[in-house]
This record gives sequence, C-alpha cells and structure tokens, in this order.
Amino acid sequence: MNAPVTLGRPPAAAPQSDAAARGNVLRLAAATALGGANSVVIFATGSIVGAQIAPNPALATLPISMYVVGLAAGTLPTGWLSRVYGRRVAFFIGCGLGALCGALATIALSTGMFWLFCAATFCGGLYAAVVQSYRFAAADGASVSFRPKAVAWVLTGGILAGIVGPQLVQWTMNLSPHLFAASYVGQGAVALIAILVLMGVHAPRPAAADLHEGRPLSQIVLSGDFPVAALCGVVSYALMNFVMTSAPLAMRMCGHSLTDSNLGIQWHVIAMYGPSFVTGSLIAQFGAKRIVALGLALEAAAALVGLSGTSVAHFWAGLVVLGIGWNFGFVGASAMVLETHTPAERNKVQAFNDFLVFGTMAIGSFSSGQILANSGWSAVNLVVFPPVALALAALFLVGRRRAGGALI
Repeated sequence: MNAPVTLGRPPAAAPQSDAAARGNVLRLAAATALGGANSVVIFATGSIVGAQIAPNPALATLPISMYVVGLAAGTLPTGWLSRVYGRRVAFFIGCGLGALCGALATIALSTGMFWLFCAATFCGGLYAAVVQSYRFAAADGASVSFRPKAVAWVLTGGILAGIVGPQLVQWTMNLSPHLFAASYVGQGAVALIAILVLMGVHAPRPAAADLHEGRPLSQIVLSGDFPVAALCGVVSYALMNFVMTSAPLAMRMCGHSLTDSNLGIQWHVIAMYGPSFVTGSLIAQFGAKRIVALGLALEAAAALVGLSGTSVAHFWAGLVVLGIGWNFGFVGASAMVLETHTPAERNKVQAFNDFLVFGTMAIGSFSSGQILANSGWSAVNLVVFPPVALALAALFLVGRRRAGGALI
C-alpha cells in the first residue's frame, strides 16, 4: 500500500525548486505564444475557408470543429506520452504535428481540397492538445503557493499569440494566389521554431515506479472536487470556443470586413491571456472557486453584449469580455484540478480533465455552425446561459457543503 499523501499538497518546495520552475515558465510561455499562433490562424481563417471550398455551406465551420476534435483526441495520448517517456517527447511530437498542419493546409488551399484542409486542422488540434499541457508542466516541482501563478504565467504567452497569429494572417493572406495559403506556410514554420524553445525546458523523464503508483483514475474523478473542477473547466472553455467559432463568419454575414474579423479575434485572444499576469495572484488571495465564478459571470455578460447588437463594436466588446471570462474560469478550474491528485497521478488526471474539456468543445464546435446557419447569431449567444447557471450552481453547492453557502 502506498504511503498516505495529502492530495495536491506536496511538501513546500525549496527556493531553488521554485527558481527552476520560473525558468521553465519563461520557456513554456514562449512556446505557448508560438503554439497559440497555430490556433489563432485556424480560428481566424477556418470558417471563411470552409465557406469558400466546402461542398455544402452548412459545413463551413467543420474545419474548426475538426481542430477541436483533434484537440480532444490528442489529450489522452499526450498524457500517456508524458507519463511513459516524459513531457519533452510529447512536446516535440506536438510541434511536428503543428508543422504537418501547415504543410497539409497549404496543399489543400492550393488545390481546393476541403477534406484535406479538415485533416490539416485536425493535426493542428493534436498540436494544440500538447500546447495545453504546458500549463500543467509549469507546475511540476513548484511549491503549492507558486503553482497557480505558474499555470497563469505560462498562459501569458497567449498575449503574443494574439498578436502574432492575426498579424501573420493579415500580412500573408494575399501573398499567394490562393487566399490564406501563405498564412499556413508561416504557421508551419512557427511550429518548427517552437522546438528550439522547448529544448531548454527541464522536464525529467518520470521514474518507473510512478507508472504504477497512485489511485485508479475512476476513484479520483468520482470523488472530491474533481467533478466540479472539470465541469467548470468544460463550461468555461466550451462556451468560449462555441461563440468564438462562429464570430468571424457571423461578422462576415453582418457585412463586416476580413480586417474587422481578424482584429476582433486578435483582441479576443489578447483578452484571453492578458489577465494571466494577475490571475494567479487573485486565486491565491480570493480562492480558485471565486475566480471561476467571476469568469463564468463574465462569459454570460459577453453573451448579453452579443445579444444587444451586431455592429463591429458589439462584436469586439463581446469577444473581449468573453476572453477575460475564459481566463478567470479556465485558469481557476485548472488550479482546482491541481488540488485533486498526487504527483504520481498528475499526468493521467490532467490528461483526463483536458479530454473532458476538449471533448465537450468538439460537440459545441459542430453545433455552433449549425445554430449560426439555421438560427442566427442571437441563438448562438442564448446557448451560453444554461451551462453557466449549471456550473455556478455546482460551485455554490460545494461551497455550501463546506462553508455554509459561501463559494469557498
């Protein structure tokens, strides 16, 4: 029998341990910026390309949905690779898949092959699944007090992604006779550059004993705070993706320009990651559950903005509020997950959490395009409210059980 441990509360790390973790944070934040540019290019162009080359207009958002399917499909293999061979092996394989995405997409756009473009975005999703593991890798070996900050600070790399991705599209979209083909050449090159950054990450291969330690996954995910943490992560991320997937195409349908939609996605991504400079400190001060609740409320507020009008200002404001809400909700939920497992259990629990989050996102992505095409932009925003209410109710019930009705 394993020696008892306190879940998510290893002995406080020595100062030099947190110093090493800070070095990893800087590299992983840079890699997040480069990996995030992959996702931004796909989100900024996927539905527009789909509308141009899909055999049926209802399939316009399928390339983005395939990206999300790849994101979901890649989570469990990423956890397995990290657990057996170490995180660095998973990181390098992910970057290779990102480069493959760029190559396949370039060919697809040059030949008008819709299904090949969908295969390319699927590979981009596999790469994104590995990028998502960077936030948990930053917390490896860190002290309890530093872990929420490590998770949040890695996500600050998304700010640069929010600048690089849309500008990469803006600068390159007309360089080839085929719209956006050159953008995907650049996207693939950026994925290869990320390999150089990740070479400096300190992530030792797991000890062989770790493969056989820890509780069964079923016991972990059905007990404690994990179900609520996973639910909040699912709702925060899935709703953000659900609205963002449709936003560029909705802007085109409302008569707005490609430049307007590119800038809208750029400010949305900056808003997603900008708060990460302070999110970890807010979690330390107020508790993860309160920050998650604030994030969920902001996502509902973004839907209200979307329902209030369809001008460029309405789209941009809604996307910015949506991004901030996602940051608080998702970073807070990730911090909650870190408190549900022991170090030996971390890879399988973190991978399963991400599988739930991104598997749900895949369902939302498929339905987003259908709802937009059949019922319009208002219907997309109305979908936000029931899941937010469910997640807030779950947080309240956990708080009531523990502290007489408070959120923590």
